[in-house]
Amino acid sequence: MDPMAHLSLATAAFLATHYVASTPLRAGLVKTLGENAYLGLFSLVSFATLGWTIWAYARAPVSPLWPGVRFVPLAVMPVALVLLACGLLSRNPSAVRQQAALRSSDAARGVLRVTRHPMMWAFALWGLCHMLARGDAAALIFFGGFVLLALSGTLLIDARKAATLGEDWQRFAAATSNIPFAAIIAGRNSFRPEEIGWKKLLVGLSLYAALLLLHPYLFGTRPY
Repeated sequence: MDPMAHLSLATAAFLATHYVASTPLRAGLVKTLGENAYLGLFSLVSFATLGWTIWAYARAPVSPLWPGVRFVPLAVMPVALVLLACGLLSRNPSAVRQQAALRSSDAARGVLRVTRHPMMWAFALWGLCHMLARGDAAALIFFGGFVLLALSGTLLIDARKAATLGEDWQRFAAATSNIPFAAIIAGRNSFRPEEIGWKKLLVGLSLYAALLLLHPYLFGTRPY
């Protein structure tokens, strides 16, 4: 198979695996397998298709589409990794099995004042800045797939939560926003950096420093 076609097929399979969670098929699988077994199967298939996509990307030829803008990740990745750290270290009703957080009177706090999907935006920023930095067809397919999945995923998660969690989710959604800072700009929330704390900021920046150092060894290219 042509390497670019192979990469396109692998990326499509990776996307399709994740979109299943937003179709009626998910409910049928959960009913048949049980939620724990479904989540285990979903994780296994997700990692398998991710590995396939990475393997196909590593073997795809470089076909330049525009001059790569190499400095973009240097500027964007600190923001992406701080969002990732905040998402991992914060309780979030939009995450799997964390809907109980909606019962808290201050569910929309910390990084959730900025966006209710910090991890998804972290992946979107990562994919976008690397796509711009590489500037070739394979990167457009590979990183573009992650951008598409992350951004569409925010909408699909919102729709699924609204359908299953009712008024609790509607109240949370009204006080937050998908697009970063949109709720703050609209006056529905306020930015309170003290709620985020230095710990999460330092974790994100430490990840950035580690990636700068290890990037040539992990991915074979210098980030600067």
